[in-house]
Amino acid sequence: MFQQFLSRYTDHALTLLRIVAGLLFMQHGMQKLFGVFGGFGGTPGATAPLFSLMGVASILESLGGLAILLGLFTQPVAFVLSGEMAVAYLLVHLPRGLWPIQNQGELAALYAFIFLFLATAGGGRFSVDHLFFHKGRQQT
Repeated sequence: MFQQFLSRYTDHALTLLRIVAGLLFMQHGMQKLFGVFGGFGGTPGATAPLFSLMGVASILESLGGLAILLGLFTQPVAFVLSGEMAVAYLLVHLPRGLWPIQNQGELAALYAFIFLFLATAGGGRFSVDHLFFHKGRQQT
C-alpha cells in the first residue's frame, strides 16, 4: 500500500533528482570556468586554465549540468558526465586512498552513479527531452 502510494510520484522524484543534480553539478563547472562560488581551488575569482583537463571538466560540468537541469539530451549527456566523474575519481581521488570517505571522493562517486542512473532512466516526463521527442506518442 505504501509502495503503491509512493510509486505515483516516481516522475516527480526523477524530475527533482535531475534538476537538483544538474544545478549542483553546474555550480562546480561555473566555479572552475568563471571563478564564481569561491573560485577555482578556493581562490575567489580564480579560474581553471581552459586548455587543461580541469578546463575541459569546467565546460563539461557547466554545459552538461545545464543540460541535465533542463532535461535536454539527458541520456547521452548523463552518460558522458558519469564517465567524467569516474575518471575524476580514478585520477584525483583514488591515489589518496581506497575509500571515498578517506580520499574525499564521495561527490565524484555519487555524481557518477546518479548520472549513470539518469543515462538509463532519461529525463522523465517533465523534461525538454519529453516535450520535444515524445510529442504525440502514446504513454505506456
